[in-house]
Amino acid sequence: MSFIRDLKIALRSLGRARALWITVTLTLALGIGANAAIFSVVRAVLLRPLANRDEDRLLYVRQSAPGLGETSTTFSVPEIQDLGGGLKTIKELGTFSELDFTLVGLGASRQIPAGVVDGNYFEVMGLRPVIGRLLGPADDGASAPGAMVLTYRFWTTQMHSDPGVIGKTVRLESFEGARSATVVGVLEPSVPYPVETEIIANLVTSPHHLSATMVTGREHRMTEVFARLAPGATLEAATAELRARYAGMVAAHTDVYRPEDHYRIDVKRMHDQINSQANTILWVLFAAAGLLFVIACSNVANLVLARTVRRESELAIRSALGASTIALRRALLAESFVLCGSGVLAALLIAAPMVSVLGRYASRFSPRAEGLTLDFSLVWFGIGLALLAAVALAFVPRLPATDASRGFALTSGGVRITGGSNRKLRIFAVTQITASFLLLAGAGALMKTLFVLEKTPPPFDSGKVLAVNLPPLNYGKTPQQVNEFYRDVRERVGALPGVESVSTGFSVPWRDDQGRDIALQFAVDGATRENDQADLRARFRPISAGFFGTLGMPILEGRDFRDSDRDGSERVVIVSESVAKRLFPGQSALNRELRWTDGVVKFIGISMEPRRIVGVVPDFDDVNIIPGPAMEVYQPVEQEWIQSRLFVRAKQDPYALVPAIARTVHGLSPEQPFEQASTLADVRAEVLTPDRLNAVVFGGFAAVALMISVVGVAGVLAFSVSARTREIGIRMALGAPPRTILRKVLLEGFGIAGIGVTAGVLLAFAAAQAVARYFAGLQMPGLLPFLAAGVVILGAAVIASAVPAARASRVDAVEALRAE
Repeated sequence: MSFIRDLKIALRSLGRARALWITVTLTLALGIGANAAIFSVVRAVLLRPLANRDEDRLLYVRQSAPGLGETSTTFSVPEIQDLGGGLKTIKELGTFSELDFTLVGLGASRQIPAGVVDGNYFEVMGLRPVIGRLLGPADDGASAPGAMVLTYRFWTTQMHSDPGVIGKTVRLESFEGARSATVVGVLEPSVPYPVETEIIANLVTSPHHLSATMVTGREHRMTEVFARLAPGATLEAATAELRARYAGMVAAHTDVYRPEDHYRIDVKRMHDQINSQANTILWVLFAAAGLLFVIACSNVANLVLARTVRRESELAIRSALGASTIALRRALLAESFVLCGSGVLAALLIAAPMVSVLGRYASRFSPRAEGLTLDFSLVWFGIGLALLAAVALAFVPRLPATDASRGFALTSGGVRITGGSNRKLRIFAVTQITASFLLLAGAGALMKTLFVLEKTPPPFDSGKVLAVNLPPLNYGKTPQQVNEFYRDVRERVGALPGVESVSTGFSVPWRDDQGRDIALQFAVDGATRENDQADLRARFRPISAGFFGTLGMPILEGRDFRDSDRDGSERVVIVSESVAKRLFPGQSALNRELRWTDGVVKFIGISMEPRRIVGVVPDFDDVNIIPGPAMEVYQPVEQEWIQSRLFVRAKQDPYALVPAIARTVHGLSPEQPFEQASTLADVRAEVLTPDRLNAVVFGGFAAVALMISVVGVAGVLAFSVSARTREIGIRMALGAPPRTILRKVLLEGFGIAGIGVTAGVLLAFAAAQAVARYFAGLQMPGLLPFLAAGVVILGAAVIASAVPAARASRVDAVEALRAE
């Protein structure tokens, strides 16, 4: 019962110190709430088991060719056949190829992300159906009927969980043609990997996957490979066996796997592969939350210690009147429980909204982060931390000895600050400054990257260019009829009021990976090249006439494509400025003959015939976040390849033209999908969103940490000034001018901040060295973020010191001495 009485006394006492109570509550709420929220995300995304059966046996296989700049690439059918036969450590291989289908027959026609798989895929992945069945070995082969499985998300959101969808027959259109398929099942909820899809179909639904170019083309790589360990086999043994098999394959085909390309194969557990992108960013964020917790605890310890030292006279009187050390500790403990309990309650109020915000943030890096909620098992962890903090705070202050004459003086005056208390206050303040500096430097590095991004615009006015997906419909049409449809679209849309120019192409810059990922080797007659240098690689960009005018890119040399540049006419290309300068320094690249020499071109419908360079345009890099030199070759889409994207330059607001453009397109083909109408400026902004989110999230952590640290420094100095009122009064009575006192207190705050910044720099340097050992390709931030963080911290410390310094300079010497 005595502790309950102490709690009541603590409530009354803190009620008279509401500013302290509110400050401690908010500080603990931020520290505990942020950690509970971020660990909920880390646990759900990185630590939660997958839905896949026996996930520890599920593997992801990838090959790379560092000599070609290919750090991770897919496999071809011949490569899979060479690898998969008679393996001892691998039970089965399953394959998956990413493909976009135009779905006709389930509501409005539209293009959907899809995958085509072999009959082993679902068994290897260890997945089950919700209703119906999944694809199996019976669905393999050219004579098998088309079959497809709906993903759970597509079934619930688009089909409204209708079980009657099973058995429906639809039409799937791809670039190579159209096939019918029957819906046979719905997949259980699972992580969509390697890409998020809406349907998964068997191979027969994609004519390209049954073609000779796909089946025999060793360099035609577009298939992901998954594996399931045999019983008793280990990851290390499977890796060794696959690498031995791969080495034999490479040695048998030296014309494809050149030694200088350094082809190799790697195997990872599926769980690790899925988390690879989110792993670093979430653990760094968790470290940031940990720093914030350290800052919060240091600040609370500072405030509680300062309050306890202010009460030293009271504690000394209670000790002199017979209060035992246990009774005094119990009173401090009761007050700490009230403070920390308030912090936990406030943390629970902010943790759930923070999980929602952080979940949306993490979903940019991992498909497992959607729909997260607060992990309430962590609430007990937070309560445990609060209890530990309360006990620690109750034992931080030094208590008076039983004999008051050996402890604290019973004066009518203020506080006698001891050396131990002063050191503790400063240690806590320096800890806050150090942690704040680390957070602020990290946020500064992200802000620097974001600033560079914003100051590196594309070489055209992207705000006036509208991009629309118009996937081709091939059913019942010849390739010539498909091209005529796009020519009609360009002509009729170009005649609409408010339209300045129109063109088509294969992919939308920044948005479509399919366009950015196609890089082919080429050679140009008469080009400058070193001895034994391999053919250069350039991104292959099929476009229509008028593309550069629509985007607003100038022709630096030569001419644009013409409507007459079609199949059957002279083959022509336009190259980027980097290609021209690399191959013909100080000369003109016009009228040179360029040939594609990459082995894959013969499998994807591109000839190796020479084509004349008729123009040079500025570099346009939409692959790298910060654009750099770009090796690009543009070729007329009607000579070879596919067009599926519409580009419209508007005179005014591009979005105002969307309804009229849609009506025009559907007037030509009612079934034609018309999707993702967006300006290129908005497309680029969406690509930059993860970097903006990084800057905002870490900037938010740094801002909160800096605010808490400023409060801590100001509190230390205010307490110091209060405790040294008599000393300051004597100095002023002896003739010390106010500005000397002002300067002394400001320098004291500057010194605390300087020690904290120095410690932060040393810790940051050590952390950077440690990180560099594990992440060889990670780019360390430059000197500027550290300098900026140091200036901000030191400036904030001076500002925080200003109020107590001004108070010290206004001390009345007579009143100060009289009070003593």
